[in-house]
Amino acid sequence: MWQDVLRTEDGRVTEIIAGLYMSPPEILTLLGAVVLVVVRWLPAGARPGVTIAAGAVLVLSAIALGVAGIRWQMLPVLAASVIALPFAVSPLIRRRTGRPVWRARRWPAATGSVACLGLIATGPTAAWAFPVPVFPEPSGRFAVGTRVVQWTDPHRAESFTADPYDRRTVVVQLWYPAQKSPAGAKRAQYLGRTKHEAHTVSDALARQVGVPGFLVDGVPGARTHAVFDAPVAGGRGRFPVVLFSPGSGGVRTQNTAWAEELASHGYAVAALDHPYDSAAVVLSGGRTIHTRTVSTGDREKDDKLAVDWTAVRAADLSFVLTQLDHAGRGEITGPLAGRLDTGRVAVAGHSMGGAAALQAARQDRRFDAVIDLDGYPHGPATPSLHQPTLALTQAITPATDRHYIPRLTHALKRNTATSYRLTIPGAAHLTFMDGPLYLPPVPSIVGSLGRSESPHVVAAATLAFLDTTLRHGPGDPGTALSTYGDLSVYPAGNSR
Repeated sequence: MWQDVLRTEDGRVTEIIAGLYMSPPEILTLLGAVVLVVVRWLPAGARPGVTIAAGAVLVLSAIALGVAGIRWQMLPVLAASVIALPFAVSPLIRRRTGRPVWRARRWPAATGSVACLGLIATGPTAAWAFPVPVFPEPSGRFAVGTRVVQWTDPHRAESFTADPYDRRTVVVQLWYPAQKSPAGAKRAQYLGRTKHEAHTVSDALARQVGVPGFLVDGVPGARTHAVFDAPVAGGRGRFPVVLFSPGSGGVRTQNTAWAEELASHGYAVAALDHPYDSAAVVLSGGRTIHTRTVSTGDREKDDKLAVDWTAVRAADLSFVLTQLDHAGRGEITGPLAGRLDTGRVAVAGHSMGGAAALQAARQDRRFDAVIDLDGYPHGPATPSLHQPTLALTQAITPATDRHYIPRLTHALKRNTATSYRLTIPGAAHLTFMDGPLYLPPVPSIVGSLGRSESPHVVAAATLAFLDTTLRHGPGDPGTALSTYGDLSVYPAGNSR
């Protein structure tokens, strides 16, 4: 076992035991509860001392949890403690007062002990299944800064509203190479700029997938490794840019681990919230826009809707690139003014965001490379792609949409530049986002790569591709990519 640092939403630092995803006070509470339950089965001479010690540990750790905040996962443990405490303490009190010690019969006592231990066991099980995410430490040489901007396109009407004067607005979060911050610097909260925004987004995401919000209420309490508005890394160099579109209903922060890893290696990552598509978008004035992109259940209708939604996202990506170009030229003030190299730009996305990335690249030649993270291609297949393209896909099973791989392969084969399709063994659809860090490790949901390996593989494959396409590094990207899964290469112009 080892420990990771968990930065909570109010800035306190707590040690989390890796693998158990529980803090030391939670571990002590758990152990105290277990001892109170089993003390009845110890030799008579050992019971008084053990009971007093376990009770003291339990009370002190429970007080510590009350101060730091009790997670719902610990409620079964505390409930079992309340049930067991009278049975453990009563013999001590009776003995001290000289009254006869009453003890339950062996079989009822055994049944009660097993029931309490089962209740206690649900605590660490729930903490393991629904942990507060601990983000992997970025491996690059740069520290990571982040900031959020909001831009309105004056030339484009908002297609999701009936107001002809409503202009399309997007919220963008940037992760970028930064100077190293002081040891006590407050790290960026996950899912939002503020506690309120993080909980608003978390609740909206939970509603979208149909699970009770309390199951993931620890997620908005997590802290990432980036520091808001940290000074940009020194020097005069400019950073290649990666734009990112999340999955259907997804939010700009859904790939934070991936974005931080890229930024630590010298890339500037700009991830978008797509209003009326993302589960919840909190605008700078405090207004919250919830999703309106709801599937009908009819495959043909949903395919047509997906084409329209993908087109809106593609337009958002091109608009944000224009704004970043202004910032790169120093025409928009901010810490990144003059530091973005918009002559080296990749467009990426997960799921529907991957489809939007493909469409944006077809329509906008300013994008130099494309990364599709398990996205089904929606919309027209023309014009052909003309940029190096990497498509990462989950493991293909009989349950995979039979149209997915043929349609994706068709798009890659038509590319006038070399394309790569990398199928990662053990990956599921949510492997390509932060989901493995905080969702139950069920292979059908998040894959079987594990909480630490999932973000590592996706980011490493992405960097192998970007370093050769945007930075023109030495070697063939296929050589590096093939180490992460089953690689198919489609050479430039191979369909002709």
